[in-house]
Amino acid sequence: MKKINMKRSVTLGLIQTSCSEDCAENMSRTLALIEGAAKSGAQIICTQELFRSEYFCQEEDHKHFALAETIPGPSTKAISEVAKRRKVCVIASLFEKRAAGLYHNTAVIFDADGSLLGLYRKMHIPDDPKFYEKFYFAPGDLGFRTWETRFGKIGVLICWDQWFPEAARLSALGGAEILFYPTAIGWHPGEKKEFGSVQHGAWETIQRSHAIANGCYVAVANRIGLETPAGGDGIEFWGQSFICGPSGEILSKAAVDQTETLISELNLDAVDRARTHWPFLRDRRVDAYGEITRRHLSP
Repeated sequence: MKKINMKRSVTLGLIQTSCSEDCAENMSRTLALIEGAAKSGAQIICTQELFRSEYFCQEEDHKHFALAETIPGPSTKAISEVAKRRKVCVIASLFEKRAAGLYHNTAVIFDADGSLLGLYRKMHIPDDPKFYEKFYFAPGDLGFRTWETRFGKIGVLICWDQWFPEAARLSALGGAEILFYPTAIGWHPGEKKEFGSVQHGAWETIQRSHAIANGCYVAVANRIGLETPAGGDGIEFWGQSFICGPSGEILSKAAVDQTETLISELNLDAVDRARTHWPFLRDRRVDAYGEITRRHLSP
């Protein structure tokens, strides 16, 4: 009997929404959107970065540490329950309180039976105007990891990590077929007119390049809305969550300013095909890259 080769496919769901000051409301809305994504056929569902609250890192204020929670905790319990009930894998971004005085920007990964596969703690921590994350988060100490979910092998990175090719490469070397980036990025309103188009273009281009260089899919879930928790102009999040293929091609993209669940079916066989036809992983000169671990090559 002739053997039939079945296509390996998976359907992703990226949740893009706004956030309010009410953490319970944000949680309830995101759980409902996860449910909706599952009903629409999504098998791996990813939230935006720090979805439970407004993006509080716009200011350095100790009061915001009260937003953090332990893992496991109330949020992971609720996410685990919906993952198990809907038989979906869920990636969710949380403000983790690891111990007194020790906090992380952490993604939790649940498999389709509701089990916690593991954590990814954000490795690259920014410190820019309105993105004062070093005040809140210790750098991750779990490294760049991959997880074998029921639906495929994934890597998870978070927002600022998306600018670093080393993070994407190490995740791909671990076998990731899809790289997920929960994200919270936008414009300073006063700079949008002059720099907005270039900033967004750079952000999209760097992540599409990770897909090309590593022969994998990239899925980015961003938030929307103008948030001003510190007063002033705040940050206008630019949405435009997207999924791109192993050649960097945009497969689907969300709107700039609308709550949206981006649903896309992916052919996982395309990963092997891309890595075979464009064998960048094969041709790496690992014998010549030792100096990459140095901060700078000048004396």
